[in-house]
Amino acid sequence: MEFFRKAGGGPPRRVAIFAGAFHPPTLAHRRLIDLALAQVDEVLVALPRVFPHKEWAGADLPQRLAWVLAAVEDAERCSVAAADRGLFLDLAREARAVYGPEPKMYALVGRDAAERIANWDYRGLPPFEEQLREFELLVAARRGEFQPPPPIRDKVHRLELEPGYQEISSTEIRRRIRAGEPWEHLVPARCAPLIRAAQDVFTSSACEA
Repeated sequence: MEFFRKAGGGPPRRVAIFAGAFHPPTLAHRRLIDLALAQVDEVLVALPRVFPHKEWAGADLPQRLAWVLAAVEDAERCSVAAADRGLFLDLAREARAVYGPEPKMYALVGRDAAERIANWDYRGLPPFEEQLREFELLVAARRGEFQPPPPIRDKVHRLELEPGYQEISSTEIRRRIRAGEPWEHLVPARCAPLIRAAQDVFTSSACEA
């Protein structure tokens, strides 16, 4: 795990790992970070060098890192890093190697991501229920509530994401850019000039990752 920004303050007791493609970062991403910071000491925004469920396309890693760094510029308790791999078990272990054994780890996700990782085919890896011995979930509603199965219910913690943010997505921003529609109001203000300067990366149909 390679850090590009390290949170201020003392050693955290609770760390939320917020992994994603951030193509581009949105106001919903930033709102999730702020909500998580009300419950944890630090949010680690992680951009995987390898995605478990899709290929890299569009903006490259340095571009996305620049966007994320701009998005969290005023969030003192937020770190930004590039991770070697993208599964949450791998992310938690990479973070543990940096933070040590003491902090409690959480994966910060929306409802759709929570359902995907809970039902992923972890062939060759521990089942998801066992993985949650190493981290827990902070889940925000996103077009519905996550309904965790009973065996993991005590490992899932709800975040109240306001309705106005639930419809904001990177996919919609990319669509708006390609269609020539307004999009700047859906991203953090500091990100908008950087995204605008690189918006050609969104004009290809192969830029969905």
